[in-house]
Amino acid sequence: MSSQFMTRVAGFILGISVMMTMPAGADALKDEIAPTGKLRVAIAISTAGGAFWSTRSESGGYAGVPVELGKEMAAQLGVPVEYVAYDNSGQITDAAAKGIWDVAFLPQDAVRMTKMSFGPIYEVADATYIVKAGSTITNFASLDQPGVKVAAEYNTTTMRGAVAHLKNAKVIEYQTYDEIFNLLKSGEIDAFALSRDQLNAMAKKVPGTRVLDETFKQTVTAVAVPLNHPLALAFASKFLTEATTNGTLRKAYDNNGLKDSPIRTQMK
Repeated sequence: MSSQFMTRVAGFILGISVMMTMPAGADALKDEIAPTGKLRVAIAISTAGGAFWSTRSESGGYAGVPVELGKEMAAQLGVPVEYVAYDNSGQITDAAAKGIWDVAFLPQDAVRMTKMSFGPIYEVADATYIVKAGSTITNFASLDQPGVKVAAEYNTTTMRGAVAHLKNAKVIEYQTYDEIFNLLKSGEIDAFALSRDQLNAMAKKVPGTRVLDETFKQTVTAVAVPLNHPLALAFASKFLTEATTNGTLRKAYDNNGLKDSPIRTQMK
């Protein structure tokens, strides 16, 4: 046989092999990232806003940056999207090994990296504190005193950062942003640890409160999947990388009150 004929045969066999393996690969990905036939996206519900939080509408629907990213990811996979709602990122972390959700967009830290696998970062936020109206606290030194009560959300990266940062003030965990908001408004807590952008928005709603100038931690938010899901992680990482460059992420920001917020993918 001629070498030309053999080359054609080899090319034909290779082509058949590619056609056979592509659907198998797609099926394997869907089996791993969407085992129920739907892409279950974990979201945290709050009125806080920002690039991590989502909100629930009166009709029962959801809005937020993770909502839009999850919807687009499901569309690329060719499966329906289903949102699994929680009160905070700590609850999402607790459910990571329970097979309840398939993908999430949430703050990353060393503790969470032992419970789920993270892909690219899509937000970097500066964490600080807001103090109640009438407070004499003006900086971290005057905040970190015995008897000062600082609120943080349950099992969050900001909570762990505040605990590490404050040596004398007491950090108290609460389940929801809204609960802490009301406690701050009524003056039952002295301060609240959260990202600066969210606290600046809060200060506009609670006259007399003040956001401290200093930053105690930078929090990064990234796409995540449960542990031992390599195909899901590769797909989610590729998706978010492309979303950052093709305008999908920018559109999600703009649609959710973040038109003036730059997309930050690296810590300073």
